[in-house]
Amino acid sequence: MHQIKEGRFLVLYQPINGYCYNSDTHFLYSFIVENFKKYKNIKGELLDIGSGSGILGLLVAKEFNKLSLNQCEIQEMFQFFSLKNAQTNKIDSNLYKGSFSHIEFDKKFDICVSNPPFYHSNVIKSENESLKIARYNDSLPLEIFIKRAASILKSEGKFFFCYDVKQINEILLLLNKYKFNVESLQFVHPKESKDATLILVYAKRNSKSLTKVLKPLIVFDKNNDFTVEVQDIYKKSSTHSIKVDIE
Repeated sequence: MHQIKEGRFLVLYQPINGYCYNSDTHFLYSFIVENFKKYKNIKGELLDIGSGSGILGLLVAKEFNKLSLNQCEIQEMFQFFSLKNAQTNKIDSNLYKGSFSHIEFDKKFDICVSNPPFYHSNVIKSENESLKIARYNDSLPLEIFIKRAASILKSEGKFFFCYDVKQINEILLLLNKYKFNVESLQFVHPKESKDATLILVYAKRNSKSLTKVLKPLIVFDKNNDFTVEVQDIYKKSSTHSIKVDIE
């Protein structure tokens, strides 16, 4: 198990020129915590798929200190940040280097979490190669993402991720194809008057529970300020970002 740093903030080093974590990860973390409230004892092996700076896995491991953190990252720069941020926050982590599609994992996991690259390949892409890999799903297609997660989770393994809501039909079909049961969903709306843009998903293997749909998360109020709910999420996650140049 790991030791948790005494202190308010999770300190996260990030690249000056590269993908940086965004609100999606904070919302997913809050969604995970909410869904874990019904369980008495959260423990076992946790895998953060496409860990990037390490934020999601570190937040979850900090919240539930009986979990053993594992990280998986394809980009060398973010392998550095995943390890550095785990060390900085005194959280033990086992890093798998390479593509989630091809890594030979030496264990099965109790929980997989991920903020994967989910923009559809038809969307206009960034010229920055690092950003392309982090954002667009041709670097990790949805079916491969879900199929691989199913293969490395234990028999009642839990799977949490966020995705582009416009792809919900494919998400639900593929989860069903690979024997996941959708336990819980939440839709994220930029404003109350706007359509949802993001979906938060909790799926579980070998479960027959009926799906719970949480109330929508609204990001901005009528004055373009963060809603109380979003302010509370940021307060709970309490991250402090430091931009560095590692080149």
